[in-house]
Amino acid sequence: MKDWNVIATASKDSWKQARHFLSRFGKVGSSKFHNVMLLRVEDIDIFLSSLTESVGDQGAGAEGVSHLFPARATFTFMSREEFEAKARAAVLPFAPRLAGRAFHVRMHRRGFKGRISSQEEERALDGVLLEALAAAGTPARITFDDPDAVIDVETVANQAGLSLWTRDEIKRYPFLKID
Repeated sequence: MKDWNVIATASKDSWKQARHFLSRFGKVGSSKFHNVMLLRVEDIDIFLSSLTESVGDQGAGAEGVSHLFPARATFTFMSREEFEAKARAAVLPFAPRLAGRAFHVRMHRRGFKGRISSQEEERALDGVLLEALAAAGTPARITFDDPDAVIDVETVANQAGLSLWTRDEIKRYPFLKID
């Protein structure tokens, strides 16, 4: 599936159950990675609201789903260099929401093993944002202890998605499991 905007991971031995559960929200496709499926929903905010209603306050009831990642932006890449250029361009629009705040970038990579390092990319994107915010006169800081926001970057083979999640959104949507 090339036009996904949600990545979902099924719990051990729960592929069919997770796929059935997610199919009520949009079109579900598979990936070449074990227990990883891709989903296309019409609207991320409506998806999150509907999912929250379905699973309740504790995130229970998302039958067979262990991890969900809704992407606010997606792109395709063919090399590390292309990933880095497109990731930087995709992350910069988040800068105004990070002005004067504490944040960090978290990356979950599936594919490109040995060619893209999640930790190196996290640090690079943190740096891009810190530099842009300092240049705008609204410096921010990196923290891993109760940040105001987390930028989540996830890849499946040569496709990537990004989202910014505030502390309140992370609490409101416990099924995201950002860190």
